[in-house]
Amino acid sequence: MAITEKRVFDSEEDLAVSLAKYVAHLSDHFSKKKGLFTVVLSGGCLIECLRKLVEPPYVDSIDWSIWHIFWLDERVVPKTHVDSNYKLAFDGFLSKVPIPPSNVYAIDDALSAEGAAEEYEARLKHLVNTKVIDVSAKSGFPKFDLNLLGMGPDGHVASLFPGHPLLKENKKWVTFIKDSPKPPPERITLTFPVINSSDYIALVVPGAAKADAVYIALGGGNPPCAETLPVQRVAPEGTLTWFLDKDAASKL
Repeated sequence: MAITEKRVFDSEEDLAVSLAKYVAHLSDHFSKKKGLFTVVLSGGCLIECLRKLVEPPYVDSIDWSIWHIFWLDERVVPKTHVDSNYKLAFDGFLSKVPIPPSNVYAIDDALSAEGAAEEYEARLKHLVNTKVIDVSAKSGFPKFDLNLLGMGPDGHVASLFPGHPLLKENKKWVTFIKDSPKPPPERITLTFPVINSSDYIALVVPGAAKADAVYIALGGGNPPCAETLPVQRVAPEGTLTWFLDKDAASKL
C-alpha cells in the first residue's frame, strides 16, 4: 500500500534544503542496502530545487559513485540544445558532482522520437538483466529507487499530458510523443507503470502557478465527472512525498 506524505515549506529555499536532506538520506539508505542508487530526474524547476546537493555538507558526504542517473522524460533535441533536459541537469547538477559518466544514461539524441524511446527501453532492459535496476515483484516493471518528479500547472507529469492517449499506455516501459502540447513537440517518456513501480517518489512542486492543480490532486478539488489530472495517477508501490512551498499549497 502506497504511503503519501505532504510537506509544505515557507519558501522554495526551505523546500530545497529539505529535499537535499531527503535525497542524501535515501542515498545513504540504498548505499547500505545494496551499494547502488538509481535516480530518475525530470526537467522544469526540479534541477534548481536540487541545488543544495552540490553544496557542503552533501557534495562531500554523499557517495556519488553508487548513483545511476536516468531521465523521466526527454525532449528529442541535441544534448547541447536549450530545451534538453540532459543539458539542464548537466549544467545545474551533474557537472558539479562526481557521478561516474558511465552511470549517466541519456537518450540517443541522433535517433527519431520512436527510435530513441525503443533504444532507451532496450537499455533499461539490459540494466535490469545486469542487476543495476531492480524489478518490481508486484508489476514486473523496472523499479527505480528514487523518482524525482515535477508537475506542470496543468497537472502533467513526465511528458504525460491531460487527455492524451499515452496516459493509458500500460505495456511499454518507455514511449514517445510527437504532439506534445508544450514545445518541443517530440519527446520520450517513462510510462505510468514504470513511474508507479518506484520505491520512492518525490513530487517537487513550488510556485503559485501550480496551486490549482495541487488543490485538485490533494484537496479534493476535482469537480464531479471531471477527468483526473495526470498527477493523480501517481501512486507508487512505495512512498510518495509531496514537496510544496506555501505558494503551491495556498489553496489547500
